[in-house]
Amino acid sequence: MAVLNKIRQRSLFLILIIALALFSFVLSGLFQNSGALSAKAQNVVATINGKEISREDFLRKVEFAQRQMGPSVTSTQAMNRVWEQEVRQAVMESQYEKLGFSVERDQMRDLLKTNLASSPEFQNEAGMFDENKLNEYIANIKATSAEAYQQWIDYENSIAATGMQQEYINMVKAGVTGTLAEGKIEHDLEGNKVDIKYVQVPFTSIPDSTITVSKSEISSYIESHKKQFEVEASRDINFVEFREVASLEDEKEISAGLSAMLNNSVVYNDITKANDTVLGFANVTDNEAYVNTHSDIKYNDAYVFKSGLSKPLADNLFDKEVGAVYGPYKENGYFKLSKLVAETMMPDSVKSRHILIPFVGSRAATAETVQNKVEAKKTADSAMAIIKANPSKFVDLLDLSADKVSNEKEGVLDWYTYNAMVPEFRDYTFQNNTGDIAVVETDFGFHIIEILDQKSKEKAVKVATIARQIEPSEATIDKVFRDASKFEIAVGDQDFQEVAKTNNYTVRPVKGIEILQENIPGLSNQRQIVKWTFEEETQVGDVKRFNIPGGYVLVQLSAKNKAGLMSVENASAIVVPEIRKEKKAELLKSRITATTLDALASAEKQTIRTASAINMKNPTISGAGREPIIVGAAFGLNEGETSKLLVGNNGVYMVQVTKVTPAVELDSYQAFANRVGQQKANAVNSRLYQALREASDIEDNRAQTVQ
Repeated sequence: MAVLNKIRQRSLFLILIIALALFSFVLSGLFQNSGALSAKAQNVVATINGKEISREDFLRKVEFAQRQMGPSVTSTQAMNRVWEQEVRQAVMESQYEKLGFSVERDQMRDLLKTNLASSPEFQNEAGMFDENKLNEYIANIKATSAEAYQQWIDYENSIAATGMQQEYINMVKAGVTGTLAEGKIEHDLEGNKVDIKYVQVPFTSIPDSTITVSKSEISSYIESHKKQFEVEASRDINFVEFREVASLEDEKEISAGLSAMLNNSVVYNDITKANDTVLGFANVTDNEAYVNTHSDIKYNDAYVFKSGLSKPLADNLFDKEVGAVYGPYKENGYFKLSKLVAETMMPDSVKSRHILIPFVGSRAATAETVQNKVEAKKTADSAMAIIKANPSKFVDLLDLSADKVSNEKEGVLDWYTYNAMVPEFRDYTFQNNTGDIAVVETDFGFHIIEILDQKSKEKAVKVATIARQIEPSEATIDKVFRDASKFEIAVGDQDFQEVAKTNNYTVRPVKGIEILQENIPGLSNQRQIVKWTFEEETQVGDVKRFNIPGGYVLVQLSAKNKAGLMSVENASAIVVPEIRKEKKAELLKSRITATTLDALASAEKQTIRTASAINMKNPTISGAGREPIIVGAAFGLNEGETSKLLVGNNGVYMVQVTKVTPAVELDSYQAFANRVGQQKANAVNSRLYQALREASDIEDNRAQTVQ
């Protein structure tokens, strides 16, 4: 009771304690909710005009896109492709919703029919689109594979989006036209012409070195051209490469190894306890086996004309006797040792005809093929015997042939070059004579071949080549690792640039790397480096080593650039030439007092030039280039009138109009109005989506949700 009395006496105090506890709970909820908000951000890849794109759905589509695009495509490339598709769909859907656009069931079926009409799996026996087969297909994948069914839904959505987009574009096109007034303007822009005399004082007449541009001037220029210099958040880096490249000593060792193969050598045999003579490359007879045992490139058992040889072989081996050897020589990343092993006279092209008899297991076999290899050979031999006895029977026997394409030309294969056929077919038709007939086996089956004609016989050779790839030795690879490690340690407490300079290493800067970028100039695909530069714990000045194909790279983060306006340093390359041009124009205008072309040309050591039939449609001046301001000023002058000094793209000008030719008056400007309308319609195709996208509210969270 005493305790209860005390509680009652201090009820206000108790209420305050409870209130504080509840307040603490609310506060903790808010902090926890920030995590919930963060989790939401992690689960939403983007918000486009209020529509959220979920991370799960987005990554599923990226995975599917990467499978479709093949193994050569990176995940970032697939992601960017899906991103563009999703943004386009969301931007366009926001327009469809405002207009009440939708694709109804009947329209969807029509769209599917249009897109799938040529797919055999949805055709009936007559080759026509069969909706029942489509329904069966959809029902089957829905019952058997949730993933396949979802992909089908995505496909339907894609087709629907394409259909609505085309309908939307057509609607916009219907609203654009060219008026007669616009047609007249178009005609006048082309038809009104002036002839001029002019003097150009080029900006190059003032050396760049005499014009100074301050940082404050660059900054002011950026401020006055903000839209041009708006950039996303980015990073700048410096890097030094350590490539595992063969040294001169490595190359000498590879070359010496090939030289040692050339002649016979004596090797002690542990089994016979005697010395054996091992034939060298110059003396072996089985060149194919020797090359395939000792070379990094397999033996090529084909004849080659002189024009098909590399220059070293054409110059040093082609005209030698069979058995001659050339090398070692360096070519395309290899040291090579080559031997002339055969020569022949061979046509540069052949015309032949054939009958192809397939057998079960051959490449030309079909479901109707029933003969085994022995039976097919017997059929081919029998057919050849008939043809040899009576060549006119060749065409009659084409029913046996599996080559339906050549069958339409009586089996003829018209004028093909040496490497156009499989080796066995090639060798027979190029190494035998016109009129010869034989049965030749290839992977496709047995061919009954008749050589019909041959053109331009000339010398061809067969060359055996031992090739050894020029690769760094283990010693060189170890040295590269040590050099990279030493540099990494040194820059831990010393200046990156100074250490590189001391060791004669080239420092390569890269500016403006964005968060979703994949390729780094000079290093190719290095997503790992990009991710490191954007990690919160990575600070300006930090250095990290990365493994790259064939070596290492030491990367220094040199700057973190916030989203907004480009920095003065990064904008300098763009801005400085423009400011220089402005300053040169002011200098030229201030020093020139001439008021006539002759006086200006004399004072500035320039010539008076002429340009005829200038029009506003294409504001180009012969001898000066594209100068819209100067051309526009010329059209504001009367015939015989001379302009004041004018500032153009490439210099300061003075212009005199010598002739004005007005455009011919037309009874109707409808043709030009139609042209203007067509130009507008074409612009809808190329500019409509981009304009809608620029006007959309797009929140891109890919950097937080996609690694």
